[in-house]
Amino acid sequence: MRADDAPRFFVSPDQIKESRIRITGPDVNHIARVLRLGRGSALTILDGKGKSYAAVIQELVRDEVFCEINKELPLIPACPVKVTLVQGIPKGDKMDLIIQKGAELGVSRVLPLICSRSVVRLAGDRLPRKQERWQRIALEAAKQCRRPDVPEVAEPAELDGVLGSLPANCTALIPWEEENKVSLKDLLSEVRAVEEIYVFIGPEGGFTAGEVAAAQAAGVRPVTLGPRILRTETAGIAVITMVLCRWGDLGGKINVKEEGGTIHPGL
Repeated sequence: MRADDAPRFFVSPDQIKESRIRITGPDVNHIARVLRLGRGSALTILDGKGKSYAAVIQELVRDEVFCEINKELPLIPACPVKVTLVQGIPKGDKMDLIIQKGAELGVSRVLPLICSRSVVRLAGDRLPRKQERWQRIALEAAKQCRRPDVPEVAEPAELDGVLGSLPANCTALIPWEEENKVSLKDLLSEVRAVEEIYVFIGPEGGFTAGEVAAAQAAGVRPVTLGPRILRTETAGIAVITMVLCRWGDLGGKINVKEEGGTIHPGL
């Protein structure tokens, strides 16, 4: 089996010791009982930091799988632009979809946002359970789309806290239905290069005027997406697609670094 065809699993870097890899957690059950793999089966192992390895299962025990590394695989770099999606927490399972598709498109981080118009309020033990579920969705999406890293799903935060911690040199934008001067297309054309970008998306009902004013005071630029009002689960995906097509690696070619040079697989 080629490395490209082998099942892919993420482990933390501390689970890789020299030529040996230890897999723990839910992936053990998936390997042994769902995929029914055994000794000698090929896997692709990623450390979530950009490195990946062709490995072979050496031993399966009750709650661990041990693998031997055959070789380190060519490096496929992560998206060159760091995108943080600051998403107003929506109702139901919409957040699952937003995180899944954001991970596939290339976001680096999803920051669930508690807004004035947020209907969902996470309290008590619901918060860590939700965050764990969302992080697992990001992990599975990263596996599926063959990205070399896993997006972080941060702990839900209030708007003031997020605005107060914006990096000094980032570009930040907030789509708003009341904005009628600057479009996202204008902003994409105006700014030549971006290393880090924050995209603020409101929940159902959108942001209040006060929230947009606070964001604007912190350097976040309001933009219009056009004449149609998009649902919260559509708006973030649409903006991320346009941003990463303009400034990232979406819709083009990527460089895969290998010993002795670079190869350029088309996407």
